[in-house]
Amino acid sequence: MSARTRTRHTHPVDSGMDTRLPWWAVALPAVAFAALLLLLTGPTDAHADSGGSGPVSQVVELMRRTFEEAAP
Repeated sequence: MSARTRTRHTHPVDSGMDTRLPWWAVALPAVAFAALLLLLTGPTDAHADSGGSGPVSQVVELMRRTFEEAAP
């Protein structure tokens, strides 16, 4: 008698791994890139006053206002 042999499937078996990225895996590098870009495009000379009107200070001030309004 001849023994039966198993045939291999031509397509790989699904391992159950999810290859989609979570939202923060794309958002965090994008935010970091934008922050570095803002730092690079800001004014080149340093000012001693803390109330500068550069893009970074504007973004920080906007975030501070937003969090203050959201806090109870």
